[in-house]
Amino acid sequence: MANPHNPSAEDSLIARYFKPLATDPGAFGLVDDAAILSSSGDDIVVTTDAVVEGVHYLATDPPDTIARKALRVNLSDLAAKGAVPAGFVLTLALRSKEDAWLRPFADALGEDAKNFACPLLGGDTVSTPGLQMISITAFGRVPKGRMVGRTGARPGDVILVTGTIGDAALGLDVLTGGAAASALTSDPAAREALISRYRIPQPRNVLARAVRDRATASMDVSDGLAGDLTKLCAASGVSATVNVARVPLSPAAGGLVARNAICVETLLAGGDDYEVLCTVPPAQSDALMEAGRAVGLAVTAIGAIVAGHERPRFLDGQGQELALKRLSYSHF
Repeated sequence: MANPHNPSAEDSLIARYFKPLATDPGAFGLVDDAAILSSSGDDIVVTTDAVVEGVHYLATDPPDTIARKALRVNLSDLAAKGAVPAGFVLTLALRSKEDAWLRPFADALGEDAKNFACPLLGGDTVSTPGLQMISITAFGRVPKGRMVGRTGARPGDVILVTGTIGDAALGLDVLTGGAAASALTSDPAAREALISRYRIPQPRNVLARAVRDRATASMDVSDGLAGDLTKLCAASGVSATVNVARVPLSPAAGGLVARNAICVETLLAGGDDYEVLCTVPPAQSDALMEAGRAVGLAVTAIGAIVAGHERPRFLDGQGQELALKRLSYSHF
């Protein structure tokens, strides 16, 4: 990441903002261009996600929230795989190196790295004349052969999801002046709660071990519940039925749906939830939900895996299938 024998502006930036975050001995204080991550006999799970200005965050978002989002979307992937965080590498494409932006960014990144026990191991910094981009590759550990993939769902499995669905999509809608913004003009607390869900994901790493011990298949909800369940089913060669009335909603989201201010498709397809979506045998579902309660996290049964290769069916309270025009956020 840096060259101590030929200090440059990049070296100085790294030393000032990011060297204090590199607490793992394998990072070598960021003076080398590689790091060591010990496996301790475990499998190493690797995941990578980038967040791009104007695509995954707004140019007006505070830099501390951008840092947290960049790391946490990767931690969410590790949680869904049943992995314990081990470290990450960071690539920054920056337009400028102003302290007013970099200092709160680095401080927040360091706080999250400490709180989630996921230290910085290395990375790269480059300048860009265009949109800023933060790319993180995170590493996690699982006992050998125990990573929970997308391919293990079987007919009869219960579909579980953590937390609430749709809040982040509504938070973005509030920030961009959409229907949710208009409907919540007189409810600043709800507006702020939804915005926070968009800007600062809450990865469910506290549930990683329970997911590893109980789930047959798992992934995080990043592009939208409907689309991500469709991906999981396709990988497992199965289908699913979901009772939309059981999909967990926050009071703010539920209130907007009840008032017809937004449609339920917005919540199912909006993305950026970063909740865990998993399938478990019926005999294991209560245990996983209890594991959630033990750490203060709601885990809700929303449907079941069924045989077949059709797209999952989303049923309303009367058992009628909803015709979803959109399943998920599309990157292209």
